Amino acid sequence: MQQPHRVAVGSILTECNQFGGKLIEYAEFARSQLARGQDVMLIEGGAVGGMLAALRERGADIVPLVVASAYPGGPIAQDCYAQLKADLLADLASALPVDGVLLALHGAAVTTAIGDVEGDLLAATRELVGPDVPVVGTLDLHANITATMVRQADGLVAWETYPHVDPFSTGERGARLLLGTLDGAYKPAMAMAKVPILTSAINASTVGEGPFADVMRLAKSFEELPEVISTSALHAHATLDVAEMGGGGLVITNGAEERAVELAQRIADRMWANRFALEPEILTPAEAVAEGLKIRGGPVILVECADCVGGGAAGDSVATIPAVQDLSEGIAIVPVVDPEAAARCHAAGAGNTVTLTLGHKIDPQWGEPLTLTGNVRKLSDGAFQYTGGIWAKEWATMGPSAVFESGSAKILITTHGTYEWRDEQFRALGMDLEGAKFIVAKNPMNYRQTYSEMAKGEFVLDTRGATPPTLRHFTYHNVPRPYFPLVNDIPNFTPTILRGSE
Repeated sequence: MQQPHRVAVGSILTECNQFGGKLIEYAEFARSQLARGQDVMLIEGGAVGGMLAALRERGADIVPLVVASAYPGGPIAQDCYAQLKADLLADLASALPVDGVLLALHGAAVTTAIGDVEGDLLAATRELVGPDVPVVGTLDLHANITATMVRQADGLVAWETYPHVDPFSTGERGARLLLGTLDGAYKPAMAMAKVPILTSAINASTVGEGPFADVMRLAKSFEELPEVISTSALHAHATLDVAEMGGGGLVITNGAEERAVELAQRIADRMWANRFALEPEILTPAEAVAEGLKIRGGPVILVECADCVGGGAAGDSVATIPAVQDLSEGIAIVPVVDPEAAARCHAAGAGNTVTLTLGHKIDPQWGEPLTLTGNVRKLSDGAFQYTGGIWAKEWATMGPSAVFESGSAKILITTHGTYEWRDEQFRALGMDLEGAKFIVAKNPMNYRQTYSEMAKGEFVLDTRGATPPTLRHFTYHNVPRPYFPLVNDIPNFTPTILRGSE
């Protein structure tokens, strides 16, 4: 009787921003998700949960490694990454021999010293287990695939949906790819075709008839071909400033690398053809509020994606508040990360009036704080549970938090920035979303799944921040020129091809 496959499962996962946000240190992983040993085996959601479920279904012998994930931010502190990497590799070394390794990664992580965390970790894993042990990684749809990643992994599979509803099933896909390789059914041959497109995620939904949905449908159609094991379409996280930037198509075939190259290039060509539709229409906050007041009822969603914690921004912008503080009708709900202001509210107590200096303290390069007088309506320890997505079923904390009312603005002030999946943070403080005229959503996409049924309108805001709606005006120092949207066309352009065999 064949012995069960012995498979190591680990993760170092976060998304980084090199234009702003807060340095990601060890405490950020501890606050989000940091598990070892049997605690890993209890994980139910996300990519790791999917990996565990698929491995258990096959009766595999699971070896848990470090599982560490953190909310997006600036770069990871180098000493933090070095510690997490050393811990994961130590766990793996003590477990050898293993038949295969599964790693839940993001694809857009950097440190203060390393521009390709995933490539670095995959290379270190490969060095430890040797050339004959399959290594498979799962990635975010916003991964920036590098030559090192393609060369060091036997297979990479990315999430297929944005908003991201499939981390769990992607974990299952990664596990099945590994198991199929161990069974001898697969001989993965992988290729990536990249295009220099640096756009925000506003128009990159995989739902409906948008430009990136069209790319994803093409990619997934290739999985019907008998020689294809897996396809991924990538919309690279554009707030990295590294030399190998770009999205495109990644294809894994069963031993047919040239076919993988051909199909990956077709995906990349489609993405390049759709590039203009990825750029959004934007309004200033005052313009958006004026247009929103013409709409009967509410809520109207003001999309301030430039301050997206889920993209690595600090979440501390107050750019929309002046436009909604003195509305002619209704209230506006606005989130702001400001630990100092949250502490002041807790010191004042619920029901009391306090004057705050609010916003732009964590990452002050993008604006000036506001001085506001208002009433502390509610206080909380900030605990909430994610209902789905990357951290499905996980408990999280905003830290000491408050609902602060100033004029027609009801402001959720939190100590920590947290990823916006749906409306868990607002609901945890009992905020009346349905009764609001305006809701400020500081993310480029997830607001659609949250408010699509109740929203009467939506406007994308032109505000300053680390995750802006267009990258046209950002200054990159390491990204090679030319790229879109800095230029609209590149004569005689062909995608860059990365091969697993190189």
